[in-house]
Amino acid sequence: MTAITFDTLKYVKTLKSAGFEERQAEAMAEVQKEILATNNIDDLVTKEDMARSLKELKLEMAAEIAPLKWGMAVTVAGIIAIILKTFFVH
Repeated sequence: MTAITFDTLKYVKTLKSAGFEERQAEAMAEVQKEILATNNIDDLVTKEDMARSLKELKLEMAAEIAPLKWGMAVTVAGIIAIILKTFFVH
């Protein structure tokens, strides 16, 4: 598990300089510290993970859509054939 270093004193000072009261800043720092301590950073998604997942999703979508494209092409060809037969009969 990868740990994140969190400077609670700096966090409190930053919040106080932004207008928070000391009690509020300390409470927020404590909550933030607990959140960082309970989450496993190794489980977070990286940019590479996201890119790989999106690539896989694109491939899956392309595979799902391909039959629809062919079906649409056959349907359009059939409609054109019917129109030509109807209006241009010799």
